[in-house]
Amino acid sequence: MTFGKHTYSVCFTVVIFSVLLTGNAPLAAESRNGFDYSNASVPTDEIFWGGVRRDGIPPIHEPKFITADEADFLRDKDRVLGIFRNGIAKAYPIKILDRHEVVNDKFDDESIVVTYCPLCFSGMAFEVQFGDVNLTFGVSGLLYNSDVLLFDYRTGSLWSQILSEAISGPLKGHEIPAIPTAHTTWRDWKKRHPDTLVLSTDTGFRIRYRGSPYANYKNSSRLMFPVANYNKAYGKKELVLGVKINGAQKAYPFKELHELGESSFGDTLGGTELTIEWQEQDKYARAIDSNGEEIPTVIVYWFAWYAFHPGTEIFVATPPK
Repeated sequence: MTFGKHTYSVCFTVVIFSVLLTGNAPLAAESRNGFDYSNASVPTDEIFWGGVRRDGIPPIHEPKFITADEADFLRDKDRVLGIFRNGIAKAYPIKILDRHEVVNDKFDDESIVVTYCPLCFSGMAFEVQFGDVNLTFGVSGLLYNSDVLLFDYRTGSLWSQILSEAISGPLKGHEIPAIPTAHTTWRDWKKRHPDTLVLSTDTGFRIRYRGSPYANYKNSSRLMFPVANYNKAYGKKELVLGVKINGAQKAYPFKELHELGESSFGDTLGGTELTIEWQEQDKYARAIDSNGEEIPTVIVYWFAWYAFHPGTEIFVATPPK
């Protein structure tokens, strides 16, 4: 079965459970789904085929939005990616992003791309203007460190979401600027932004956006694909707030934030003074700079953060004596 405007394939769900059951990931290659990544900036034997063709997980190119009052398909505890930009607040429900992973959108006249990788729990949004050109993105069907590799339609370059840069193609080595996103509950986002718009389930695809095809994966300690670096300091799917500033990297494990028991505290990273804010009820954290501006961060599984950042600093609630 293939994807069309009004059809939906369950092949990626089949791949998920087949890999979990067998413990075998698809074989790596240097060319797949029409992408030649033989000269990639990352090891090619660490790029894996996710089991679907290019855009087999269909991105949303013309998103429709509804008001918060109309979003009766959302419960308070449901997760959303929230973005406030150019005076506009929007919520992207994870139950929709689970099935699409990419939303090409606009905030006023500014084009952005909203991305989500269910295997890493990582939601990130990016500016997409390069010179006079706005790039649009799709899902390559390939993975690096178990994280989605995006591609842009104009050049066919492959982009690592968590690295936030192109790893192959004409734009190889170019970074894509991240913008602040809130990976939080619908209850929390709606309370802070009662006038928020919400991504509609009217996506053009016949999909019932109920539950998650990744529920078993989220509740399992097993991974579907190999990653380059492992660290057993925390469970693979312990959530962390990942922060990068001036080349410095730090993880704030939610386990440590819970133990600390404070709603906010000061820290310094890469020579920058930060305030880390933590909301226990909503399992949400963010970083604010000394000017009161939120900086781009990512809430992500521990295994994924460490796979990309093996030299990361780690925040601990009670430093060893």
